[in-house]
Amino acid sequence: MDSKILCLGALTCGDASGYEIKKMFEEGPFAHFHQVSFGSIYPSLAKLCEQGKITMREEMQDGRPDKKVYSLTEKGKKSLRRAMKKTPAADKLRSEVMVMFFLQEYLSPDHLRDVLDQQLNFYGALSAKVDALDDTGVPPERMFVRGLGRVFYRTMIDYMEENAHLLLGDKEESSNE
Repeated sequence: MDSKILCLGALTCGDASGYEIKKMFEEGPFAHFHQVSFGSIYPSLAKLCEQGKITMREEMQDGRPDKKVYSLTEKGKKSLRRAMKKTPAADKLRSEVMVMFFLQEYLSPDHLRDVLDQQLNFYGALSAKVDALDDTGVPPERMFVRGLGRVFYRTMIDYMEENAHLLLGDKEESSNE
């Protein structure tokens, strides 16, 4: 999805600086299903301002440069509605871990177990993070997305725990001897 559309989407959550938009994609409401870089956020915000889809105001900060805060305009909302009418691209999974699991015969048994444990810890941390979110006042449609995240992370953990033997086979037993 285009970074300009992602910025418009982030601003539906309220006025925000470029840094705050980035945080929404790192640890906020979008963190579990999309990414956007600083390198694309700021040019997108500039372009959206030029197009009148957002506005920018500067807020003074003590001992720091003024903070640029962006707001969604009616023109931006209309643009976002038009963009949301398209058929979404198919999801793509890019995972170094999956490549390592696929090529597991090239890993030592100890390293393979470490990679599996790291991945279980990774999904466990994400699951705990989503579970710790306060659901108070969250609209049902956003709860739907949050619920999908919960199910996804829990399913990944359950599958890896229940099927580790398929990956590790007797390698784990022989490495413990």
